[in-house]
Amino acid sequence: MPERKLTREELLAKAKKPGEDALKLHPFYRGKIEMVPKCVIRDFNDFAIWYTPGVAQTCRLIEKDKEKVYENTNKWNTVAVVSDGTRVLGLGNIGPEAGLPVMEGKALLFKYLGGVDAFPICLDTKNADEIITAVKWLQPSFGGINLEDIEKPKCFYILDKLREEMEIPVWHDDQQGTAAITLAGLFNALKIVKKDIDKVKVSMVGAGAANMAIARLLIFAGVLPGNIVMTDSRGILHPDRGDIDREKDKKKWDICLKTNSDKKRGGIREAMEGTDVCIACSKPGPGTIKPEWVKGMAKDSIIFAMANPIPEMWPWEAKEAGARIFATGRSDFPNQVNNSLGFPGIFRGALDVRARTITDEMCVAAAREIARCAEDKGLSEEYIVPNMDEWEVFPREAVAVGMKAIEQGVARVNITEEELYKKASSIIKRARDTVKILMEEKIIPQAPGD
Repeated sequence: MPERKLTREELLAKAKKPGEDALKLHPFYRGKIEMVPKCVIRDFNDFAIWYTPGVAQTCRLIEKDKEKVYENTNKWNTVAVVSDGTRVLGLGNIGPEAGLPVMEGKALLFKYLGGVDAFPICLDTKNADEIITAVKWLQPSFGGINLEDIEKPKCFYILDKLREEMEIPVWHDDQQGTAAITLAGLFNALKIVKKDIDKVKVSMVGAGAANMAIARLLIFAGVLPGNIVMTDSRGILHPDRGDIDREKDKKKWDICLKTNSDKKRGGIREAMEGTDVCIACSKPGPGTIKPEWVKGMAKDSIIFAMANPIPEMWPWEAKEAGARIFATGRSDFPNQVNNSLGFPGIFRGALDVRARTITDEMCVAAAREIARCAEDKGLSEEYIVPNMDEWEVFPREAVAVGMKAIEQGVARVNITEEELYKKASSIIKRARDTVKILMEEKIIPQAPGD
């Protein structure tokens, strides 16, 4: 017997439940992560090995050769999740303290999905150069940096400057992570509707960090720049826009010059008209995108409505208006275009080969492997990307990223594909097994009412 479809009221209630549960469980657990030892402590004599006097020998070794830090400390597996709290989810500038629950959540996902030890670091400054300085000061302790929820346009400057000046991978998940998983979903959505990436027309709602990076990666993967039409809060981007500061917002101005070969003018409705794909990373809805605008799109249209916490429109509205494939950033709807499918595996691969950076080519390699993972299971209109519980996605993605880093010459370690897969799988399995054991032994207690 087919499963009963939920009513709109039931879907709305379902959409609200995660937030209601969060208010109960966050104070119960008082945070989501903690540090635990990974070395044996057989008795107190072992502290002479792990701390003084024995550790001095290890320090001398690293003093002579800095690269030895990767073999003798946990630097090889650590990432700093850095934010100033100025662009948190769909909540905006809520400050570093209010952003901390999100950064803790990010660290949790890093560990459970990628086996990466990530630490939330919320900085009490909004100054771009101070953020750059602080992150550079952290470099000796971490194998990678994940910038998170930093407002534009300074997030572009911060990322570019740090990638240029640091010796470890620096990644802005709101840019590169969102772009990689969006591209993965688009690869498969286009397979379902039988359209070619170099022929589709793409409308983009929102001109923030996410859509700017998505546009760059789409072009890198084969979408023609002229076939993209992007809107900001004042309308379509085009070369006649006199309200854009060409020096301060260079990336937006570059989009004005490169895209929109049809010379469209107007707002979101006009941008979406006749396009095959709409990618929205803008103001939370519902109502940001209207059903009548979807009706004006090309046949077999694809919509990615990825605002958090509420998408720009509800899935049922888009489907009723004629969209063939609809995706959001939420886990409680089909086709979750979720950064969590990207950053844990991408960093796993980058860390395992000690990559100096994460290139666009590495991001596209990750996107193609994510797409293949879903394709291997069987694509459908409601399954274009894997779900988070398909754990094999992450080691496969790590291999794709690590091998591309080696190919490009940005890796410090040369390792075979088989060795890389075995290493990534083992580390991820250990992380998941650890949580399972801690729950079984009630070291992680069960919440009341569960």
